[in-house]
Amino acid sequence: MAARQVPPMRIEVLGPLRLTVSGSPVDVPGTKRRAVLGLLALAEGRTVTVDSLVDALWPAEVPDSGRQALHSHVSRLRGHLGAAAARLETGPEGYRLAVDGEDLDLAQARSLLAAARSRAPADPAAATALLRQAHALWRGPVLADLVHVAPIAAAVAECGQLRREVTDALVATAVAAGQAADVLGLAEAAAAEDPLREPAVLLLMRALAAAGQAPDALRVGREHRRRLADEVGLDPSPALDELEREIAGGALGPAPVRSGSSARPATALIGREAQVAALHRLLSSERLVTVVGPGGVGKTRVALEVARASGPATVLLLGPVTDPGAVPHALAAALDLRVVQGDVLAACLAVLGDRPCLLVVDNCEHLLDPVRDTVAAVLAACPRVSVLGTSRERLGLAAEHAFRLSPLPVPSPGQDPLRVASVTLFLDRARRVRPGPPLSPGELDTVADIVHRLDGMPLAIELAAGRLSSFSPADLRDRLDRSLDLLGGGAGPSGDARHRTLRATVAWSYELLDEDERRLFRHLSVFTDGVDLDTAERIAADLHLEGDPGSLLAHLVDASMLDADLSGGTRYRMLETLRAFGMDRLTAAGEEADAVDRLIRWAVDLAAEFGAAMDTEREPRADRVLRRELANLRTAWRLARERGRLDECAAVVGDLFDAVAYRDLTEIRGWAEELAGDPAILTHPEASVVLGTAGEAAYHRGDRATAERLARAGLALTTEDDPGSWICRMVLSVVALAQGAHADSARHALAATGLTSRPRGTHGIAALATAYAGDLDGARALNELGRGRVRSPSMQSWTAYVQGEIESLAGDSGAAEEAYLRAIELARSSGGTFLAGVAMVGLLAGRGRSGRTREALNGYREVIDYFERTGNWTHLWATLRNLADLLRGLGEERPAGLIDAAADAAPDAPADDRRPRVPLTGPAPGRGAVLQLAREAIARNLARP
Repeated sequence: MAARQVPPMRIEVLGPLRLTVSGSPVDVPGTKRRAVLGLLALAEGRTVTVDSLVDALWPAEVPDSGRQALHSHVSRLRGHLGAAAARLETGPEGYRLAVDGEDLDLAQARSLLAAARSRAPADPAAATALLRQAHALWRGPVLADLVHVAPIAAAVAECGQLRREVTDALVATAVAAGQAADVLGLAEAAAAEDPLREPAVLLLMRALAAAGQAPDALRVGREHRRRLADEVGLDPSPALDELEREIAGGALGPAPVRSGSSARPATALIGREAQVAALHRLLSSERLVTVVGPGGVGKTRVALEVARASGPATVLLLGPVTDPGAVPHALAAALDLRVVQGDVLAACLAVLGDRPCLLVVDNCEHLLDPVRDTVAAVLAACPRVSVLGTSRERLGLAAEHAFRLSPLPVPSPGQDPLRVASVTLFLDRARRVRPGPPLSPGELDTVADIVHRLDGMPLAIELAAGRLSSFSPADLRDRLDRSLDLLGGGAGPSGDARHRTLRATVAWSYELLDEDERRLFRHLSVFTDGVDLDTAERIAADLHLEGDPGSLLAHLVDASMLDADLSGGTRYRMLETLRAFGMDRLTAAGEEADAVDRLIRWAVDLAAEFGAAMDTEREPRADRVLRRELANLRTAWRLARERGRLDECAAVVGDLFDAVAYRDLTEIRGWAEELAGDPAILTHPEASVVLGTAGEAAYHRGDRATAERLARAGLALTTEDDPGSWICRMVLSVVALAQGAHADSARHALAATGLTSRPRGTHGIAALATAYAGDLDGARALNELGRGRVRSPSMQSWTAYVQGEIESLAGDSGAAEEAYLRAIELARSSGGTFLAGVAMVGLLAGRGRSGRTREALNGYREVIDYFERTGNWTHLWATLRNLADLLRGLGEERPAGLIDAAADAAPDAPADDRRPRVPLTGPAPGRGAVLQLAREAIARNLARP
């Protein structure tokens, strides 16, 4: 009689519980039934007693029907097992699930680990393969929905220990087999999971050293020592000392790179350690990684460094290859393979075969189609080969992981240039052509400026450093406006003809674009700081390009001619070297005038949109857009001035009145005064608007005489319905208010109110003048009238500030503080930084009077810095006078007196009839001295307990 065939069954517990019978998945519903299956599986063929199962399922209290419920679950499990039901056996003591090593993933993992350990000494590569199988058995958190069952929770902990053993063994055998780079990510994750577990740390160090990253390995060791000392107060084992000596002595090192003669770099790779490490991690899990980025960013050098530390590697350099049909032949040459007959690619695939190897394919962008086909064939036929490509755009394969390489970081303000990679690269290359003493601090600052202007691009930096053989750093910086041609003339850093000048490097990418893409690229180059998606699409539509604008932009990004910044809405930018090339191409194509005209019209439209939003709830967004586009607006302004475009300049200044009046955009204030100084403006229809706006700008820098002169000149040119009338009246009102001429101020402000339908802050100015003159009820009525008209956050902030001033004069400090705080909140939300500043001064004065000294002193320090930074000395003097009042109350008579005396002597300080003039023997301190005096007094009083 033949033996009965038992259908195959598999239970997997190294992740969510999973049951398959005869190859088909079986759903086991219900937590308790799944727990019974898990407990029986984890017993690995041993009998589990009924009492054990009942106690596990109902640990707190077994219900009367508990045993019957258990029997029911077992019976239903047999139903789930179907043809394999005979494997669930009932015995006198309990139940047994008949499983062998292949039926249970946990048993299989143990078996693979044991087999790998026995094979590792003689054949580490074979042991590594076994351990990869074992490691792959873990599919996620082990039995996560059953860990409330105590015996299962204990088994889960044992599975965790087994996984650590498998991981450690896998890292160790991979290192021994020359596959360290493949397990770097695994080793890092294991060490991060339990940073105090020394075996994992030692294995990570071994893997890093074997992958050619000895400095990183030693850093890991140092961090482990520090962590042990800080967290548990222990010293590491002697094994760490021994391993550190081994690594430092070079006992663990990378395998050589196999490639053509030009693959080995002659100079050190600087500033790319993080990117090289990231690529090693990616290649441990991805079979195709393409390093993408613009020409000259260093893609080839980074890829060669990865190859150097990756074990067996082949480098295919495609830069010199121009024939698409020659790609397989170039691969054969890189493999040292001579194919005299038959299919060349097939021969290459046979050589690559089934052995582990990294294939670097460099400079793919000009041969995308044949490279794509070749790489796809390699991935399909050679399962253990990984491919690292470099290209200015992606290959377009489904398996591809794109790794975008950015330029090197450049020094930020106040940062030590010697600690920044771009400067380090420049100095390293400069020493090769100009040996000598280190650069002076001034020359280092010049180098920092050079690398800034070269966008941190490694190729540009290396070419620039090479020019120090004939230029000083300052001479080189002053000539960088010709950098496309200046930086070149000899062999490039790589020896590649495409890299001998920046122009050749950029032209290589430019010529790979189609005509629509080239034209759009040229016309976007006039925007100094990039464009948002809507603007880019409008430009494309205006150019009547045949292609879809979105597709054109996407390909320019893919081709590394544009960078897409998605952090705050889509924005497209160019590196400065690319932008300079685009401007050159614009001129060569005869399109410069058209592109500049479009930029100027864009600026006029932007200013108009800003001006229209200032009386609405849209103000905060309009403020953000204006600040974001300031660099482009600056370029458009300068181009318009150079070309005598008076109409457009006047439109921009007029629509940006609110930017001049309520924001700290001092540059725009300068534009207004510059235009007002142009004699041609006096006969322009918008003359009064320009002169009034320039008067507002002069007021903010403390020049009240110029402000009044410009406002009166503008007023003389207006009729009653001229939009400049109310602006000029408004300027006269704030000048009179600062002079203490309260009646004149109120008269001008109310006249301005009647000259415009726009809900501006003129009622508030009249209210302030009325309040300072002593009529608080009249001031409240005027302010309430203004409050009912305004909608924008900044104008609501203004009315709240005026209310705070009125309540402060009335002696209601609580109501005043509430109003000031609301004013500050509204101003900050809308970008009205000037309004936030003046409201803060009122708030601090009240806090000082109420004894909240520390809060007031901290606030005065902040506001003094703000008004000094924006050059608004009228309000800075008011702030300093309030600070003097506070200091006097703290017993600081001398600094308080000096501050008051300096304010009394200053022509731009606001009048203050409420305050007696302070007699002073000798000259009053100057501006720099009085600021230092104030800051020292603040610091001294804050230091007191």
